[in-house]
Amino acid sequence: MADTEKDLMKAETLLAQFEYEKARKKFNDVIKADPKNALAYFGKAEATLGIPKAKIDDIMGLYQKAFELEPDNVYYLTTLGSFCSDIGRFNEAEQYYTKATEIDEENASVYFSEFAISYFTKAPIIMEKFLDDNTRKMIKKKSLIYMLKALDMDEEEAKELLG
Repeated sequence: MADTEKDLMKAETLLAQFEYEKARKKFNDVIKADPKNALAYFGKAEATLGIPKAKIDDIMGLYQKAFELEPDNVYYLTTLGSFCSDIGRFNEAEQYYTKATEIDEENASVYFSEFAISYFTKAPIIMEKFLDDNTRKMIKKKSLIYMLKALDMDEEEAKELLG
């Protein structure tokens, strides 16, 4: 087994053991040895999440690099979308989830519903300072639109079914 593969396995083990700083350093060793290793960038992003003083843009950059290296990896995209939702970057999250539906049309309903639920649960928390009745309605409407997409249904069909 090549040293890079051993280092990658060690980094993943450290990550699984919640040794975030050690894992991040080991993923970095893999990146230095193989700058086109998408899994190392992804792993480094995951490890960096566990470091309290980590910068959001650094984590985003690592996730984006992993996806750039493997542009058909839907898992990288949806993880990036989820991260964006967690930090309140909902427009970016929407773009990443939508891109996932284009790459993996067969599972589009999963990605649409994941975004809908994420937006519905996280937007009120992130937008707490601006949360009035209109904002609540906007959040519900956008969430509902994506749930309808997940069900491959338009608004009229939903009204008819609920009517």
